[in-house]
Amino acid sequence: MSIFTKIITGELPSYKVAEDKDFIAFLDINPNAKGHTLVVPKKEENKIFDLSEEAYSKLMRFSYRVAKALEETISCKRIGMSVIGLEVPHVHVHLVPTNVMSDMQFTHKVSLTHDEFISLSKKIASNFK
Repeated sequence: MSIFTKIITGELPSYKVAEDKDFIAFLDINPNAKGHTLVVPKKEENKIFDLSEEAYSKLMRFSYRVAKALEETISCKRIGMSVIGLEVPHVHVHLVPTNVMSDMQFTHKVSLTHDEFISLSKKIASNFK
């Protein structure tokens, strides 16, 4: 069972920003930038291209809606998207508010307090449509 499955089942806490019956989105606790969000299918699958074409399309549509909420919440040049998947064997899309290319390199991290995470997750969730 992946760490993301434990978040989905409520065994581990998260700063949730969006959820439906198939997907959940929550703030990355080790973010590249303020608002860095992970979009995760609730059904655990290791690799993105092992998803069915339908599940992949639904994941991208849900990610689009989360990205739009991020754009309304975080001042940035664009929302970057990355799918790597080596660190957690559960499909996940990184959505990163981006101002410079290095925001997408996973080498520079920002720190937020618990209260900042809570406030930010609520703001993003209020913009999710």
